[in-house]
Amino acid sequence: MANQDKCRHCGARIEQTLVDLGSSPLCNTLLSEDRLEAAESFYPLHTRVCGNCFLVQVGEFVSPEEIFSEYSYFSSFSASFVEHARLFVESAVDRFALNPDSLVMEIASNDGYLLQHFLPHDIPVLGIEPAENVAEAARERGVRSVCRFLGSDSALELTAEYGHADLVVANNVIAHTPFLNDFVLGISRLLKPDGVVSIEFPQLSRMLSDSLYDMIYHEHFSYFSLYSIEKVLASQGLTVFDAEKIDTHGGSLRVSACASERPRDPTERLLEVRSEESQDGISVLETYSHFRPRVEKTKRDLLRTLISLREQGKDIVGYGVPGKGNTLLNYCGIRSDFLTYMVDRNPYKQGKYTPGTRIPIFPVEKIAETKPDFILIMPWNLKDEIAEQLSYTRDWGCKFIVPLPNVEVIE
Repeated sequence: MANQDKCRHCGARIEQTLVDLGSSPLCNTLLSEDRLEAAESFYPLHTRVCGNCFLVQVGEFVSPEEIFSEYSYFSSFSASFVEHARLFVESAVDRFALNPDSLVMEIASNDGYLLQHFLPHDIPVLGIEPAENVAEAARERGVRSVCRFLGSDSALELTAEYGHADLVVANNVIAHTPFLNDFVLGISRLLKPDGVVSIEFPQLSRMLSDSLYDMIYHEHFSYFSLYSIEKVLASQGLTVFDAEKIDTHGGSLRVSACASERPRDPTERLLEVRSEESQDGISVLETYSHFRPRVEKTKRDLLRTLISLREQGKDIVGYGVPGKGNTLLNYCGIRSDFLTYMVDRNPYKQGKYTPGTRIPIFPVEKIAETKPDFILIMPWNLKDEIAEQLSYTRDWGCKFIVPLPNVEVIE
């Protein structure tokens, strides 16, 4: 596999760089102690934009099987994310008239954090999850799950065994496939003729305006605007009829689509998002040239803050080890000379080390033991939830550092 010079959706030649973050290891490949003296593989993290369909993308250097067959991210460790899923389910049950005769499928269903909320309604569900260790956690919750990557062929196998779906949910997964058109064709094949697919993804215009470079990592092969997602879905017979702006991941879109042969009336908010993106210049190539200098400034601001605090003798630790956090650490060159250690609520990550930067990861209880002066919140989009969890740190005057969208020090 090599970096692409052609768009993975439309095939046009790609020439414009969005940002080049250098080389980085796979962001969720944590290191065990016995691997600390071994070499790591680093891959280019060079993001480009297609001047034809305006899909932003990185090249495929590692297969999805290598990245996702065993996974360290469990959605249920974020209480706010589980609540976000519950609210979606309650809305979807009413909006799409789901009942015990319906079938809901979720692609990349993780540990059942979302599908579990359909069970009290007696609505049958099927989770399609490529990582066996995560799928097993979902089964323990009572969520029927199969370990599979979705594509056009596997979709036919799934419908032959389980039937077609009234609702397919694909939250924060469409970015994770290098085989974009085949993946969307798979979604189309899962649906009943009147079925609906609901897709959530970080909105490209928010990523651009807020300098959210940490959203870029090798697991995210593509980055979408409403403009580009409509083109991708339409190419496989799906038409978007709704788009809703939501707060997850620093600003996301939830789009609803149906079979193009049975179109639904577009909602007012879909038309509003289209208009906003047009005003933002999302289909103008020059728009993308402003991202790199803003990213570089954000990096300098964060390093300036950390250097100043360390020169004052302050102890700084990191909270959370999300994939995007490892992009930030590697791009900024933040190692144990800046952060004494990291903590994470996920036992799967504890006792390991961050990829590339080799910072040790401990349980959250480590914070109460060492009483650091500052905590760098890596999942900055969950800063309010995390600040509440860590409210006890005010007892010794600890402060929080939020790295994005702008560097901020808060009580």
